[in-house]
Amino acid sequence: MGNKSRGLKAGKALKYKRHRSKLLKKEYVRRLFDLKKKSDPLRGSSQAKGLVLEKIELEAKQPNSAKRKCCRVQLIKNGKQVTAFMPGDGAQKLIDEHDEVIIECIGGPEGKSKGDIPGVRWQVIKVNDQSLKDLRSGKLEKARK
Repeated sequence: MGNKSRGLKAGKALKYKRHRSKLLKKEYVRRLFDLKKKSDPLRGSSQAKGLVLEKIELEAKQPNSAKRKCCRVQLIKNGKQVTAFMPGDGAQKLIDEHDEVIIECIGGPEGKSKGDIPGVRWQVIKVNDQSLKDLRSGKLEKARK
């Protein structure tokens, strides 16, 4: 026999032991204390609006060798700064400093960065309320602010 509590009034001890063993699991603790929402600069929302501070190029992780085009974005809702990826060919020519952009999660595992871009969890989807995809394909021309 193990050291499991038995008997009529064993429920409380069993519940306590089960809770203690669950606290060793990272996923349970993140859900229990709502840690993802607290550490998330978007505070749980799927998209957020921000202003472009600067455009930067990040080197891809090994074994790839490329400069990924990104930008530093300051979120309007809380003033936090995040690095966002500019997807597609020629996207960096369409996004200028002080533009208003909407960013969303790239969708890596457990909210982490995706692919070979280190530490970048967000991507730009709209520039000055115009779809970046449509701007790149030539369906729209960039509006002047």
